[in-house]
Amino acid sequence: MYSEQVLDHFQNPRNAGEVENADAVVEVQNPACGDILRLSARVVDGRITEVRFRAKGCVPAMACASRITEMITGKSIDEARAVKKEDVIASLGGVPAASGHAGQLATDAVGELLKKLNG
Repeated sequence: MYSEQVLDHFQNPRNAGEVENADAVVEVQNPACGDILRLSARVVDGRITEVRFRAKGCVPAMACASRITEMITGKSIDEARAVKKEDVIASLGGVPAASGHAGQLATDAVGELLKKLNG
């Protein structure tokens, strides 16, 4: 049902936790399914140097949260803004059609994070 990449990110999440002394912290929720994603990040010289997540939700939501932290670390704010839901889902080998909301939650959280970082 789930790709190898989805299961790997779910079972071995990357960047789980909180960034100490974060420059920005956001929490977004999908009211339809109850998934919650919290991101915290630090930026140095216009680049995201560290990002961590805490999430509650389905397997794809956890996997997308883990994966997106990898995808935006090291990127400028503009580069991070360019990461789309489809990019996250494709990088995980896809998710079931009914789980597309997981990629949306991850990109929505990044969007909110970038708004805070951009001031």
